[in-house]
Amino acid sequence: MSAGRAPVTEQEVQEDLLRLDAYRNQLNALLQQHQILSASRQDHVRARESLEGIDRAPPSAELLLPLGGETFVRGSVDRDAPVLVGVGSGIVVEMERPKVVELVAQRTTRIEQALHDLEGQMTALDERIQALSQRLDSIARESGASSDVGSD
Repeated sequence: MSAGRAPVTEQEVQEDLLRLDAYRNQLNALLQQHQILSASRQDHVRARESLEGIDRAPPSAELLLPLGGETFVRGSVDRDAPVLVGVGSGIVVEMERPKVVELVAQRTTRIEQALHDLEGQMTALDERIQALSQRLDSIARESGASSDVGSD
């Protein structure tokens, strides 16, 4: 033990171990949220690129329209037709394509901000995990050097 510091009790070590386990569980949950947000961001970017691609395509161009599950239908899009867009809770509304492009861009920006915030939380939590792990390692080394309890 270093001079000037009270010895660490078994209870404190157990509490630190529980805290470390909780931090790791929180980090895993944040990683899962990050994966979900990243997938959502990719979906929104693809949607925006597809909507913008319609404007660049010749008027009579045949397009592959995704149905999901890597299934497509050949077809053409009326450039003046409204776009159906989900607004939450299973509700879909019809909007003009420029408004949808704007809406999707706004959603993408919000998702990117949420990803940034989440990454900050993950970094802070990882720093706590590292500090607590180092503390526990230090305690283990000190207790191993000061006593040979449990060794025969």
